[in-house]
Amino acid sequence: QVQLVESGGGLVQPGGSLRLSCAASGSIFSINAMGWYRQAPGKERELVAAITSSGSTNYADSVKGRFTISRDNAKNTVYLQMNSLKPEDTAVYYCNADIFDYLLLRHYWGQGTQVTVSS
Repeated sequence: QVQLVESGGGLVQPGGSLRLSCAASGSIFSINAMGWYRQAPGKERELVAAITSSGSTNYADSVKGRFTISRDNAKNTVYLQMNSLKPEDTAVYYCNADIFDYLLLRHYWGQGTQVTVSS
């Protein structure tokens, strides 16, 4: 059984920063791509940022220059550093990962963490 557990969400003022973490645990042989998605009320889930096992990254245009995704392969953890936060960044943030669990390559999701940007 594989789990993704997120942490680091919360309430922050516009212009502030937050750092999200997502740790994978369980029967893990290897992890390919990892990423962060978000879903605001009444909107579809959208990709925020993704990172491959070799460290290549891509970002949504709306967060380029403000958010940075990184990973620690030794800890099976992906991070999202969010700077210059805006009210429109308010959403539930979900991490995901493509994990080979000794049997199959599967796509896993975390439970989500709320990020609220408000004064």
